[in-house]
Amino acid sequence: MTKLVHQSTSEAESYRPLASQERVEEIKELRQTMTSLGGGEEGEQLHPFLGLTLRVPSQVMTPCPVSPMLGGAVFAEVRPGDRVLDMGTGSGSLALIAAKKGADVVAVDLNPHAVAAARANAELNGVADRVESRESDVFDSVEGRFDLIVFNPPFQWFAATDYADVAGTDAGYQALTRFFREARAHLTEKGRMILFFSTMGDVEYFEKLVADEGFEHKVVFSTTQPVFDVPVEFTVHRLS
Repeated sequence: MTKLVHQSTSEAESYRPLASQERVEEIKELRQTMTSLGGGEEGEQLHPFLGLTLRVPSQVMTPCPVSPMLGGAVFAEVRPGDRVLDMGTGSGSLALIAAKKGADVVAVDLNPHAVAAARANAELNGVADRVESRESDVFDSVEGRFDLIVFNPPFQWFAATDYADVAGTDAGYQALTRFFREARAHLTEKGRMILFFSTMGDVEYFEKLVADEGFEHKVVFSTTQPVFDVPVEFTVHRLS
């Protein structure tokens, strides 16, 4: 796979987690396990997802077993006619769910392979007229305001090794921090956000970003699932 040049190892190494040292060591062990297993299958894979059909290339993260929880939250939140931003769209699954419910969606990702996949999947699932896909580093290529912003951010703070890895880790949480600092300027007056996070990352830092920006915050879904025999809590957050 193509090496990723956007992420800095020094940013990752200089990050100081707010999570307990015990949890940090557990997260690092999970990271080492995932890295040792390498990427998934090469080539394009076909994945069903909440009534959608997704074609996912090897350079893009596939939906995981808990992804339907986030997809369901997005479906419940979207209102017909909403203008929606899907940040870090990946294969485009959440953008397609919003479009199927009658929203007009801008789907962005740092990974050019993800942008192409989201565009192709919008065509495949009959919503190409409602989904615009473009490459963007956080909000760099995003204009205007949105009724709903959806973001499934990388959970971890390490430097990504390739484009497939960038969906799971964000060096020093540079992108996540930028997102929170800039998000309110891209929301309409009554705009809201749906975000995903987990204890595979520094939840305490995520919660600090929420508090620092003054968002009203509610956990709308939560589940605990084993990841390589380590119990991990996954949560869907509604912010307004």
